[in-house]
Amino acid sequence: MSPICPCPVEIITSHINADFDAFASMVAAHKLYPQAALVFPGSQEKNLRDFIEVFQPAAITRIRDIKPVEVRSLVIVDTRQPGRIGALADILGNSGLKVHIYDHHPVEPGDIRGETEILEEVGATTTIFVELLKARRDLSLSPLEATLFALGIYEETGSLLFPSTTERDLAAAAYLLRKGANLNIVSNYLKTDLNIEELELLNELVKSSKDTVVGGIRVAVTGASRDSYIGDAAPLAHKIMEMEDVDAVILLLDMGGKILIIFRSRVPELNVSELAREFGGGGHAAAASATVREASLAIVADTVRDLLPRHVKPEKTASDIMTTPVITIQAHNTIKEAAGMLTRYGVNVLPVLKDGAYAGLVSREVVEKAIFHGFRKNSCIDFATPDALTVETKTPAREIETTMIEHNQRFMPVMQNGVLVGAITRTDLLRVLYEDYLRKRHLDHTDTTERTTPGRNLASWLRDRFPKDVYDLLKTAGKTAEEMGYTAYLVGGSVRDLLLREETLDIDIVIEGDGIHFARALGDAFQGTLRTHEKFGTATIIIGQRKIDVATARTEYYESPAALPTVETSSIKKDLYRRDFTINTLALRLNQKDFGQLIDFFGGQRDLREKTIRVLHNLSFVEDPTRAFRAIRFSERFGFKLSKHTENLIKSALQMHLFEKLSGFRLYEELILAFSETNPAKTLRRLSEFNLLKIIHPALSFSEHLAEVFSSASETKAWYNLLYLEEKADITLLYLLTLLSDLSPEQRQEALKRLSPPPRIKDLILKSTALAGEILKRLPARDPAELYHLLADLPLETILFTISATNDSEKKKDISTFLVTLKKVRPALKGRDLKKLGIPEGPVYSKILRQLLDERLRGKLKTELDEREFVLTQIRKKI
Repeated sequence: MSPICPCPVEIITSHINADFDAFASMVAAHKLYPQAALVFPGSQEKNLRDFIEVFQPAAITRIRDIKPVEVRSLVIVDTRQPGRIGALADILGNSGLKVHIYDHHPVEPGDIRGETEILEEVGATTTIFVELLKARRDLSLSPLEATLFALGIYEETGSLLFPSTTERDLAAAAYLLRKGANLNIVSNYLKTDLNIEELELLNELVKSSKDTVVGGIRVAVTGASRDSYIGDAAPLAHKIMEMEDVDAVILLLDMGGKILIIFRSRVPELNVSELAREFGGGGHAAAASATVREASLAIVADTVRDLLPRHVKPEKTASDIMTTPVITIQAHNTIKEAAGMLTRYGVNVLPVLKDGAYAGLVSREVVEKAIFHGFRKNSCIDFATPDALTVETKTPAREIETTMIEHNQRFMPVMQNGVLVGAITRTDLLRVLYEDYLRKRHLDHTDTTERTTPGRNLASWLRDRFPKDVYDLLKTAGKTAEEMGYTAYLVGGSVRDLLLREETLDIDIVIEGDGIHFARALGDAFQGTLRTHEKFGTATIIIGQRKIDVATARTEYYESPAALPTVETSSIKKDLYRRDFTINTLALRLNQKDFGQLIDFFGGQRDLREKTIRVLHNLSFVEDPTRAFRAIRFSERFGFKLSKHTENLIKSALQMHLFEKLSGFRLYEELILAFSETNPAKTLRRLSEFNLLKIIHPALSFSEHLAEVFSSASETKAWYNLLYLEEKADITLLYLLTLLSDLSPEQRQEALKRLSPPPRIKDLILKSTALAGEILKRLPARDPAELYHLLADLPLETILFTISATNDSEKKKDISTFLVTLKKVRPALKGRDLKKLGIPEGPVYSKILRQLLDERLRGKLKTELDEREFVLTQIRKKI
C-alpha cells in the first residue's frame, strides 16, 4: 500500500520483547512508510539485540525521544493488543490518530482497530510485508534486508517446520534467497545452544517445576528470579516441555520489578493465547507471552493455576467417541437370529434389550459356542452377560480407557438417563489414544512430512480451498445440525479431493439423525429446492447452481452376491464402512464445536499418501462386483496403484463368476464414468489386463488396433473441442462406439444386450457403426451440397466416430468442412418470403428452399438479393 500522508509524527512499532519477526516487519514497514520512525515499545530478545548491534540495519528512535501527544500516525506490526505495545498504548487516545495494522495473529477481544488492517493467517508477519514489497516494482531489497526478513520468517515458523507455516511463507523465503539472503547469518542467529547462565537457569526451572493436571491435561508451572534482564527465554520453555513430557509449560521469570510469563502448549485443549490475555498478553494458541508488574512470583503462579480450569477445554468424553445408534437385539430373539445379525452387520457384540431397557451383552464367541452345543433356538437373553460395566455419556475418555483395560471389557455400552444411546469398542478407544499420540507428534514438529493426522482440524483448508458460498453453507449445515441435536459430516469425494488439493463440486453431507428432517431445515435456511427419497432417507437440495446431497447415516447388507443392498439407519462409522475404498471413507465434522475435524476410521489418509487403492474388506467385490471396475477407474484417475490384496480379490471374483450376476446398466454406468474421468485407452488396457472387458463380451480385448482407434478418437475429441462450436458432443458415447467397433455386428448386439444402455444409445451405436462405413465409401465428395446432405441428419457423435475411423486425410477434410462451414449454411429466404413473391403454397416451397440451400452450399448465391433473383428465374422457367 502507499505510505500514509505526511503528518507531524509518524511511528512504526511492534510488541514488547520484540523478536526477529517483529523487527523485520518494522524495517519492512519503513520501506512503505519512509517518513515514519522505528520505535521499540520496550525490550528486545537477546539475539535480536546482538544482530542490531552488529549490522545496524535501520535507525532506531528511542521511545523517550517521542512526544506521544504529537503522534498523528501509528503503524503497528506483529500485534494488535494494546497491552503489548507498552507506553505507546497511550497514543491510541490521540485525536485524529491514523492507525495502520499488519499482523498474522488470531483475532482476539479488545484488539486495536485501525483504518487500515492487513491481517493474514500466515506463519510470520514478515511474510505479509515480503508479498507487499514484491508487488512494488519501485522498491528493492538489499541483501542485508533480505537476510533480516528471512530471519523473521525462519524464527517465527521454526525454520519453516511449525504447523502454522503456510505455502506463502515458503514462497516468501524463496524470494528472499533470490534477493541475496545469507542463510549462514540466519543459522548463526537462530542457534539455540545454551550458555552457562542459561543452563543454570534451566536447571533451576526444572527443579522448581510443579505439574498441575486439569481435565487430563498436564501443565508444568515453574519460575525463577534474576536481578537483571534475561534475554530470550522462550527456548527454555521448549526444553522443559521436551524434558518433562508435559502437555504445556508456563514459565515465570521475575526480573526485578516485572515478571515475564512465557506460555507454551502442544494440545488443542489449552489455548495459551486466551490464558495470556488474562495477564494483558497474547500470541498464538500454542505460544504466547505476557508481562506482569508489581506482583510476586508465588502469587502469579497461584493465579495461573487458578485460571487453568477456565481455559482447559473439557477432555473427550464417551459422547465424543461412541458409535451411535447401536445395533441391538431383543431378549426374545433366538441365538440363531443373533448369529445372523452379527454376520449381517459385521459386529462382534450385541447389546440385549428387554422391554426396551438394556439387559446385557451377547458376543459372537458366546453365540458360536451356544450353536455348537445345540442351543440355536434358545433366547439370547439366556446367554447374555447382564453385569457388564456401562458408562455415562459424560464419562471422561481416560476413565473409560482405565475401566476397559482393568476389566478386560472390549465393548462398553454408553447410557444416558438409563437408556442405551451408544457404544465404545476397543478400536474406538485405540483410535482416540492414537490421535492424541499423532497430535502431540505433529505439534512437537518431529514429523516433517505433510500429514493430516486423524482428528486434525481442517477448518482452514475448507475456508481457503472451497468457494466462499460452499464454506458458508457447510458452516450453516453444522449449526443447523447442532440445533436439531444431530451430528453432520462432509463425506466422500469432496474430502478426498480436498486432501489431494483437487477441485471438487460434489457436496455430500451425512447426518447422524434424520437426514430428511435436516435437509428441510437447511433448504429453508437458503430458500432452496428440496427433493426427498423417503425410502432411503436421502434428499437433494438445490441452492442456486449448487446441489447438496444429504443422507441419513446408513449401514447396508447384501442378501446375495451382486444384489442391490438392503439399507438401514446406522452410525457414521458404519456408513463409511459400506463405501468402496479407504480413500473414500474420509469425513469432516461440521458441527460448530468440532467444525472441520477429520474422521478417518479405515486408513484413508495413509492410502492417499501411499497412492494406493484398497478395499475395506475381503467380501467387497462379492457384495458389489462393479467395485472392480471402479478400482481401475480411481487408479487411472489419480495415478494410484492397486494394493496387492485388492488385485487378488478382483481375480478371485472373476474365478467365482460373480460378474455374471451383475446388472448390465450398472456396468454401463461404470464405463461411462471411466470414459469421462480418465484416459479411456489406459483404463481399458488395465481392464483388459484383468480380463474385465470380457465381462462385456468374451471377444472383447484391448488390441493394438483398438488402441490405435482410441488414439484417433482422442485426437478427434481434442480437435473438435478446439473448434469451440456451440453443439457439444457426448464424448463418452464416442468412446463407447469406439470400444465396440472391433466386434462383429452380432457380437456388438450381444455386448449391448449385456450393457443394457438406454434404448436411444443402443440404437445410435448400432446405426453409427454401420453408417460410418457407408459414409466413408461416399467420400471424398465432389459437390458441397452432396456432402451436406450426406451428413446433415446424422448425430454429431456418429460424425466424430466416422472421422476417427479413417486415416484418409481427404475424407477427414470433407467432414471437417461440413462441421466448420457447411453445417451452419441456411437460405436467407423463408416460406413467408416465397409467399410474398406470389408463389402459391405447396410442395414447391420445399423444392425451392432445397435448391436455395444447395446453391448457397456451392457458393453460387451470396446474398438475399441473389436468392430472390434465383427464385424469380425459376418461376420464369415455371418450376
